Amino acid sequence: MFDGKFRQSVDATTAPIGRWLVRVGFSADVLTGSGLVFAALTAWAIAEGSHFLAIVLLTLTGFHDLFDGPVAKASHRASQRGSFFDSVVDRLSDALLLGGVAYYLTARHHGQLVLLPFAILTTTFMISYQRSKAESLGLSAKGGLMERAERMILLGVGLLAMPLFIPTLWVMLGLTAMTALGRFRRVWQSAASPPPPSSSESERSHARRLRRGLSRTARH
Repeated sequence: MFDGKFRQSVDATTAPIGRWLVRVGFSADVLTGSGLVFAALTAWAIAEGSHFLAIVLLTLTGFHDLFDGPVAKASHRASQRGSFFDSVVDRLSDALLLGGVAYYLTARHHGQLVLLPFAILTTTFMISYQRSKAESLGLSAKGGLMERAERMILLGVGLLAMPLFIPTLWVMLGLTAMTALGRFRRVWQSAASPPPPSSSESERSHARRLRRGLSRTARH
């Protein structure tokens, strides 16, 4: 959602902070890498049941994730390597956070509830994979109810109080599944449309029509 409807507003807000972070010496890769460290610390706090500390650490993790892009743009160092690094770290962070949730559920609850964070992680990876594959095919797959920013916010809400934690995880699973299905539907419909002809194809088609026209003229 933030990556779709509100992207321009978010960029306008974060750009000045990104320029300030560059002036004080931060780089995008440093923010991305340190964000992974904070994600690991957040996972540890969740696993230990220190949920207030986990909220603080999750907020710092989100800070790093929010500003690494604006810092890259402000420093004029946005690159394919940086984008690749950021995507890989995001997936590792998701796995660490939900791994911490799984450990907590294993220690505090009985039954198969530990499968819930793994189900969330599976749908989360499907959302990411669908966008990656669609963009490799030249299709757009952005947007949805529950992208990464929304998942982190909802996890923070669940950590506010123990009675909210497990219901929040079920809500997260439902919304991530809806996002994955909605993204699949949009890409499926886009892929069903014939691609526009390339310039070379248009030129060859024009040449064929011209030759046919000349041939008719010669016969007359």
